Amino acid sequence: MRLTRYTDYAMRVLLYVGAQDSERLSPISEISRAYGISQNHLMKVVNDLVNAGYLESVRGRFGGVRLARPAAEINVGAVVRHTEEGFDLVDCGSCIIAPACGLTGALAEALAAFMRVLDGYSLADLLRKRQAFAALFGIEDSAPAD
Repeated sequence: MRLTRYTDYAMRVLLYVGAQDSERLSPISEISRAYGISQNHLMKVVNDLVNAGYLESVRGRFGGVRLARPAAEINVGAVVRHTEEGFDLVDCGSCIIAPACGLTGALAEALAAFMRVLDGYSLADLLRKRQAFAALFGIEDSAPAD
């Protein structure tokens, strides 16, 4: 299974913002610089995460984004389901052998196991080494994870 760049960017944004003090606003330009990702790409991802209720946005000169809920309440599997278009590993629907093929069931089982693992993690779990994130991002004072 390969996740899209969109999902990668969404998770990176959530990790960056989650590593910050919960009240601090992170400008998209700052997140973009931290990862070396185009600000235009991140704007679309951030807007989607705001609309989905994962992030809260504050407009204006000193605006930015922060988590809309505690990191412990943001499920990784739910974020992946939200950001991915579809989960078809192969196109079995148009294949003439699909009715007799066991691959379809095996792939469905593998995908379910993959998602079950992701469902077992929250953003807070991924941020357990919060001080290491803070150091990598150059954050001096970081509050404990939610």
